[in-house]
Amino acid sequence: MKPYVVCLMHSSLDGRTHPSRWRPKGAGTDWFEKIHDELGGDAWVIGRVTGSEFAKGKPYPTEAREKFPRENWLVRRDAKTYGVVLDAQGKIGWGRSDIGGDPIVVVLTESVPDSHLAGLRGEGVSYIFAGKSEIDLALTLDILGREFGVKRLLVEGGGVANGAFLRAGLIDEFNLILSPAIDGAKGAPFVFDSTEADSDKRAPLAAMTLESTRQLGGGVLLLRYLIQNDPQAGAS
Repeated sequence: MKPYVVCLMHSSLDGRTHPSRWRPKGAGTDWFEKIHDELGGDAWVIGRVTGSEFAKGKPYPTEAREKFPRENWLVRRDAKTYGVVLDAQGKIGWGRSDIGGDPIVVVLTESVPDSHLAGLRGEGVSYIFAGKSEIDLALTLDILGREFGVKRLLVEGGGVANGAFLRAGLIDEFNLILSPAIDGAKGAPFVFDSTEADSDKRAPLAAMTLESTRQLGGGVLLLRYLIQNDPQAGAS
């Protein structure tokens, strides 16, 4: 069974996601963790760029002393919550095995060098393979459900990772914390974004239903939308 996927993001009124750029400053920026905890996911997932912000280590050595099979390597399967990071080419040197107590699970492709696998193993970081050279997100969800028992997954960015899940038709629910602030300048990331290669692809959204609105105080809103995807639409 595919996990139920909830995308949670926090943005300014113009859809930007770097609070340091918002004006006025500090508008409702303390709500994300509270809503994250309320949503109660078995795991949360972020992309490589966001994942790099949590890394404490340097890139692993490029020389490998041994070869490893391209098979999932699971350190822990009994955690309450997992932190999942999409790192297709194996760029992140972690220097840690958990984020906020949640064991890290890295999603890789089979093109990752053996030296990177050695680095992950050395630091006790679980990894799974979900594609030969590009990450297959549907396969990722299948593995997380099957191997880790994930039934509810929180997708929490950045914009490129969110957009990839959206265009793959895998998001069931979207929760947006909307702050009374504006970025108003070019260059900041959006809630949903894409790479240049995917810039013409559209999400297979058939309907979005506003399930609830909630005032969090100080002009901050929590908008909850249920998403209906059209499996026949395709990314066109």
